[in-house]
Amino acid sequence: MSIKIAIGSDHAGFELKDDLINFLKLQKYTVIDKGCYSNERADYPDFGHAVAISVLDEESNFGILLCGSGNGINMAANKHKGIRAALCWNAEIASLARKHNNANILVLPARYISIEEAHKCVTVFLTEAFEGGRHQDRITKIDI
Repeated sequence: MSIKIAIGSDHAGFELKDDLINFLKLQKYTVIDKGCYSNERADYPDFGHAVAISVLDEESNFGILLCGSGNGINMAANKHKGIRAALCWNAEIASLARKHNNANILVLPARYISIEEAHKCVTVFLTEAFEGGRHQDRITKIDI
């Protein structure tokens, strides 16, 4: 079974999103592009919500979101109960987001991360496993 990744961005993340789509396809992931589809102005909440819903509805296994700083789209996604979107700017943080926080959406700051570092973040995020244990107790406290 192929792992399905929903991906979305606003205009600021559009070019990096397109690069990541190609990178993911080379790694044999199934990619579900939730937009935007050009570098013309687009509102990040629309795409944050679309990817969050894809993950919650189990259309996809994980999500990846991008906007200029990563903050706005991260806030939009995290409004959904059951979503644990993590803003990551290096591979170590992406690893910890999976291992300790069981993050299900990776958020990247498109204007502040290199393509190489974004590839590392994606690779680590999609290959690390949640450690459970004491971390699960904390995850349980997130959704109130």
